[in-house]
Amino acid sequence: MVTNMTLKLDQNMEFEEIPNSMKNSTVEEPIKPVHHQISSKGETVAKAVEAQYYIKNKSVGSLHPSSLRNKPPKQEPIKTLADAPESHNHSKILKSGPGDQSQKTAIPVMLKSKFKKIPSLKTNDVYLKGEEYFQTVCAESLRKTEDPDFRKAFIPNVQMYLYQGLLGMNEWNRLAHFNNPFGFMEYNYSDLKNAVDLIPKPSINQLLPLPEKDSCIRCAVVANGGILNGSKMGKEIDSHTYVFRMNGAVTEGHEEDVGNRTSVYVHTAYSLVTSLSLFKKYGFKNIPKDKGIKYVMIPEGLRDFEFLEGLMGRRKLTKGSFQKKKPWTYYDGQFDESRFYVLHPDFLRYIRNRFMASKQLNGTHWALYRPTNGAFTLFLALHVCDIVDAYGFITDNYKDFPNYYFDQQRTNVVFFVNHDYNLEIKLWKKLHDAKIIKLFQRQ
Repeated sequence: MVTNMTLKLDQNMEFEEIPNSMKNSTVEEPIKPVHHQISSKGETVAKAVEAQYYIKNKSVGSLHPSSLRNKPPKQEPIKTLADAPESHNHSKILKSGPGDQSQKTAIPVMLKSKFKKIPSLKTNDVYLKGEEYFQTVCAESLRKTEDPDFRKAFIPNVQMYLYQGLLGMNEWNRLAHFNNPFGFMEYNYSDLKNAVDLIPKPSINQLLPLPEKDSCIRCAVVANGGILNGSKMGKEIDSHTYVFRMNGAVTEGHEEDVGNRTSVYVHTAYSLVTSLSLFKKYGFKNIPKDKGIKYVMIPEGLRDFEFLEGLMGRRKLTKGSFQKKKPWTYYDGQFDESRFYVLHPDFLRYIRNRFMASKQLNGTHWALYRPTNGAFTLFLALHVCDIVDAYGFITDNYKDFPNYYFDQQRTNVVFFVNHDYNLEIKLWKKLHDAKIIKLFQRQ
């Protein structure tokens, strides 16, 4: 267990105030499947979806470090990447599309407070099949790994992006069983439907085009960890085909350590707005705005969909967390709908379930937990790149470095209780040892 760190609630989350009992501890009990009673209507929907929905797995994969591995609840036989021939699509597909309206009414709103642990539903590991299936021609691609854990856990054609046409009543009723950002528990259909219908379907399914002079898509994913302070990795980072950054991606004055290129910038509405305020003193005056940059939003809660309504409609917000804000102005003239993507709750839940199912999910405060924005960004890269090098991510010797690489004085690493840094430390090392990523490490 990681010790001697500062514990705080990440304000990037839309949850109730953290209880006093959680402020100075992490949850250590192992996860146990817990079955809850839900309304007969909701149960019928869950069974119907489970019987026919898109991607299911016969042997539920897991890439959790062995000490963190959890036994999933028993499920019906379903297919995985490991079971399927490489040349075949292993997904089950509904004849009617995800926007189908055969169900006319929404199930009753489900409340997180009604569940003492994460609800155990057969549909939890069921995901939409996406059109964004990235097929590689790279001989060195991470998709060619022989690592059995990764092959079982990895679903190459999971639905990655949310856009208009993907939130009919059938889909709403399925996703309403899962807490945010992994679904729409506690929300009303009308609160989110309008925003989703404003998100255009990407004109190009593949986030990153293949470079002209290389058969491999080589990506650097740059987090903000203090391990990069004085690293002089900037030139190496910028040499990649594409560079991913997230949150307060300060580069000015730190080019020697972290480079200055950004191809993909990942954010929530809150992290975008707040980073510009919190990190202004470090030189973060605007979010990255490189020519042709792709922006990817993690829709963590209702405020993100409120932000999206203002962004897509180019209108000043009149209610909610960002009242009086003009969302499009935060992109400093670089906002272009054709280069803007919103991650699908299925993709976020798949990452949590298959790779990052924390022990915290077994406790009363299960709904607080989600992977960090950096973790979501790294897994986004694993699904759109052939070769992924990770910089600035937490390692087991994190105490040797400041909190951020742009900290001007030595600072303690801040751990937020809604993330599981113990898991991330072990997972990044496991992926590195399996040669799926190259993790930047320092002694």
